[in-house]
Amino acid sequence: QVQLVESGGGLVQPGGSLRLSCEASGITLDYYAIGWFRQAPGKEREGVSCISSSIRSTYYLDSVKGRFTVSRDNARNTVYLQMNSLKPEDTAVYYCASDPRDCRLWPPRRVKSYEYDYWGQGTQVTVSS
Repeated sequence: QVQLVESGGGLVQPGGSLRLSCEASGITLDYYAIGWFRQAPGKEREGVSCISSSIRSTYYLDSVKGRFTVSRDNARNTVYLQMNSLKPEDTAVYYCASDPRDCRLWPPRRVKSYEYDYWGQGTQVTVSS
């Protein structure tokens, strides 16, 4: 069965950087679109970024454009989210999920978990002085 595992979260100062990883097993990740999502305490889950499977188009939440970059390393069956110039409002649990619609409906107004095939368990990102 398919499993997605996020890693790379932690505590970072404002203005700092982190790189999150989404490693897959049971699938060849190159053939799947992958979305990144985050959920802060008391708030709904929101879409952060998506990378398509076909032409490798990328999409971003407006508030992270110019700061975050999503990419693939097919040899490692992994999708990355490079996060630069981090702000306290970026603090959240970050999740990756496979997107059967190949990012075509990005960005979602409200994230519905059942619209995505597989979810990881999440990794905590905390941005604080």
